[in-house]
Amino acid sequence: MNPLRVALASLLLATSASAATLAVKVGHLVDPANGAVLDNRVVLIDGKKIVDVVDRMPSPAPATVIDLSSSWVSPGLMDLHTHLSYDYSGTLCANYVEHGNGYRALMGLRRAEDMLAAGFTTVRDLGNAGNYVDTDLRKAIEAGLFVGPTVVNAGKIIAPFGAQQDSAPVEVGPCWNYEYIDADGVDEVRKAVRTNIFYGARVIKLVSDPRGQTHGIYTEEEIRVAADEAHRVGLTLAVHAKEDLTAVPAILGGADSIEHGYTVSDATLKLMKQRGVYLVSTDRPVSHVPLLNLPNPAAAEASARAKVERLRRAYKIGVPLAFGTDVTEDLGGRDRGRMTLDFIQGWIDAGIPSSYIVKAMTINAARVMKLEAERGSIAKGQYADLIATATNPLADARALAAVTFVMKDGEVVSSRRRSH
Repeated sequence: MNPLRVALASLLLATSASAATLAVKVGHLVDPANGAVLDNRVVLIDGKKIVDVVDRMPSPAPATVIDLSSSWVSPGLMDLHTHLSYDYSGTLCANYVEHGNGYRALMGLRRAEDMLAAGFTTVRDLGNAGNYVDTDLRKAIEAGLFVGPTVVNAGKIIAPFGAQQDSAPVEVGPCWNYEYIDADGVDEVRKAVRTNIFYGARVIKLVSDPRGQTHGIYTEEEIRVAADEAHRVGLTLAVHAKEDLTAVPAILGGADSIEHGYTVSDATLKLMKQRGVYLVSTDRPVSHVPLLNLPNPAAAEASARAKVERLRRAYKIGVPLAFGTDVTEDLGGRDRGRMTLDFIQGWIDAGIPSSYIVKAMTINAARVMKLEAERGSIAKGQYADLIATATNPLADARALAAVTFVMKDGEVVSSRRRSH
């Protein structure tokens, strides 16, 4: 080998080591974007970010070395559709009366901690968080008051008048306004988006749900003004749309992601592929149905299986997919992180390769949020969000349900919570 090249390589390694305060020895480094595994790498970290990924330990080595040489190390996981600060056991109005903002902030914090301990280093909190509790939760984590995932929060959900309520007595008043902003027409939608941005939203969410024949459905024009306002300040637009009637205007209007899309047709899925609009499917695991004491478990199981088939169709058509859950109930003995990981099985049941599932939970999710320059990969310049598993998740994504190590922004997350 050319002596000059050897000297230059040694100099580069020494420079990387001097810039790093921590080194992670990785036996098998997972690259979700390419579905590849790189063996025997060293991830060099300074503060919150990765300064380099090299094939041997620099000399001198950083002061702190973490040995994961027998593990598979992947980027931190992401859930693009969760509701950390909402208790779905009661009605919307009763929920706000029974649980004030303080309680809901603490509830959200506990769930955020559980999510991080399970390996989710980034979550997108899509509303139903009271009076901007999600903004306060995000700020508290960012300020270092608590350890939690990166939170990309939606603020209040924007919806046509009445939000997602089928009806309400006049005497009750618009109690849903603690959770939603009523907005009809382009001017009201524009103002609602700007209001959310002012109060700290990091993503904009609209709900488009048919109630009756036309009420509750946003037009393409209304979607477009929301998309334009969000994109103008670097945010993205997520639209809750379950069927063709609501999904098509959202796609044509510039939504970045369709949330749910439970009954959309192949034609709509092909339109999503053409426009590059992501599907964030939120398909309840069949295994959860018997545990929920639902009034009609047979119908709920049939619905869950139908959604798996929709996910199968979306993958075959080539719709870009990203992982989201919309966990709406709490199961006894299972915290929010563990319940979220259960959703992996639905993707496996849909015949989606494990390598794509890992991609959907990492780099694809980062792309939806326009965060791929910062998170979703293990590479120079990325935030040091790492998880480790005992086996290869690209071969079997169920390996992600048992992480053995979590690092968030260069800090090792305590294993104390994972033991409970």
